Amino acid sequence: MKTSELGSQGLVVSAQGLGCMGMSAFYGGRDDAESVATIHRALELGVTFLDTAEVYGPFLNEQLLARALKGRRDEVTIATKFAMEIADDGTTAGVLNGSPAYARKALERSLRHLETDHIDLYYLHRTDPNVPIEETVGAMGEFVAEGKVRYVGISEPSPETIRRAHATFPLSAVQSEYSLFERDAEHNGVLDTLRELGIGFVPFSPLGRGFLSGDIRTVDDLEATDARRNLPRFSQENIDANLKIVDRLRELAEQRNIDVAQLALAWVINQGTVPIPGTTKRRNLEQNAAAAAIELTAEETAAIDAVSPQGVASGARNTPAGLKRDRL
Repeated sequence: MKTSELGSQGLVVSAQGLGCMGMSAFYGGRDDAESVATIHRALELGVTFLDTAEVYGPFLNEQLLARALKGRRDEVTIATKFAMEIADDGTTAGVLNGSPAYARKALERSLRHLETDHIDLYYLHRTDPNVPIEETVGAMGEFVAEGKVRYVGISEPSPETIRRAHATFPLSAVQSEYSLFERDAEHNGVLDTLRELGIGFVPFSPLGRGFLSGDIRTVDDLEATDARRNLPRFSQENIDANLKIVDRLRELAEQRNIDVAQLALAWVINQGTVPIPGTTKRRNLEQNAAAAAIELTAEETAAIDAVSPQGVASGARNTPAGLKRDRL
């Protein structure tokens, strides 16, 4: 697989990453054996940019990666995140903590859980409104000086927060939701700010939390414990409306003899970003990875944009509480 440079600090990653969250949290049951096999298959395909966070489990996802990567740590770029305050026993009060002291605690804990001596890319998962971003990112810069972190990023920030953070310590990456169902980054100043400052963009949920795979047709396609059942976009009414968009995108994909998920991922990659689609199965990984080699023509891109412009999806992308924590 091709590689891409994230930011201007020297971080080079595979052109597509692997979001590991769903292997351990939020999307229903776990199959650790298949997840480990999926991670191993990712490495075989050159997908070596692996994304996790301490809150996924909590801790379970980082620990899963450690098991999967035994003896292979040097083959991968690991990104993990902190922000939600979590006790060592895994309990959380649901509050953000961006203090330097908590950043230090979370880093040392992630190093233990990942069984490594450094984090390649360390993100602030969400901005703590009660702690100046300069204090949080300043602490993260100290971790780089110590050799425990190589590069720094933040997730779901506003343009103002990006500027303040980058002025404190150079950011290599910003992570935010971005897909054919979620194009706000093109219009709220985030992408313009990243391009101006030379910061890489890592879209999470580039398949619209799985919707753009075309496999979700009813609410019952989601497991009973799947957190997406709580999202407005996944009410049956909104599923029905959004499927009409997916079906039109599928028609465009068929013209290239690819599937709709590959079309959606190719579009995101062709925007100059490094997406991290999540999956728990090898067959989906292989399908997703193939999208990194698909180049869209200007005419194809225009046709996709006409079908799926900003705001086309029915239903909010997150819960009110989740949206409140984003883009601060």
